[in-house]
Amino acid sequence: MANKTYATIRVSTPRPNIALVELHRPDALNAMNDQFFVDVQDCFSALHADPDVRAIILASAHPRLFTAGLDLKAVQSGMLPQHEDIGRCGLLFMNLIDRWQRAFTAIDECRAPVIAVVHGMCIGGGVDMICSADMRVCTQDASFSVKEVDLAMAADIGTLQRLPKIVGNQSTVREWALTGRTFSAAEAKDAGLVGHVVADKKAAMDKAFEIAEIIASKSPIAINGTKVALNYSRDHSVADGLRQIAMWNASQLQSQDVIMAAASVLTKQTPRFSKL
Repeated sequence: MANKTYATIRVSTPRPNIALVELHRPDALNAMNDQFFVDVQDCFSALHADPDVRAIILASAHPRLFTAGLDLKAVQSGMLPQHEDIGRCGLLFMNLIDRWQRAFTAIDECRAPVIAVVHGMCIGGGVDMICSADMRVCTQDASFSVKEVDLAMAADIGTLQRLPKIVGNQSTVREWALTGRTFSAAEAKDAGLVGHVVADKKAAMDKAFEIAEIIASKSPIAINGTKVALNYSRDHSVADGLRQIAMWNASQLQSQDVIMAAASVLTKQTPRFSKL
């Protein structure tokens, strides 16, 4: 993986075929400014194209929290579009929101599965971000808030679109989104937002790496196809999903990885799959 540096995030490869992306604005509590969204889209687009990356862990480098959400100081200092004409100003706003949405969609559509690790507070845009990941692990002290209503706005970069499909309980989702209240790791686990709640950040990172290493050991053809099919089926009917996977596997089942996997079952040897 190319060792590119970013202003608001850190990227490393701590273990073979596993990338670690860490939110890194320590003086701003990992608050999200415009540069943050530029960095996230650039980073995950690069990881998507990197054949050596088979799993990604998304975490925070801050010792106390995941993120405080949108950078309100940046908003006050002129981050948002300005124009004397309301129609043109509206178009500028739409372009800005679209660009921020595409940053988190790059996570959602990244070829390699993404495991989000949350410790401490995960506020506003942080919930948007982790909803774009494939899996979520958090610490016992983690807390979450769909905070946008307290800022007199509706969340607009993914929470209201992805969270209902993750949780599957409209009553719970609407309560979180319409009240802006903080909810705990235990409540997030009960609702299905997170898959694992562990003692502390070290345990959370250990769990994430455990999952990532299992994923990285599988055929990248199979992992890629499985993620694509899951995302497609999430957004389409069962009939559409069945048609999509039939067309997809018409070519993918011809991979040598399938033959290697079948042979490994018979010989009880662990196969070594090549990169994409």
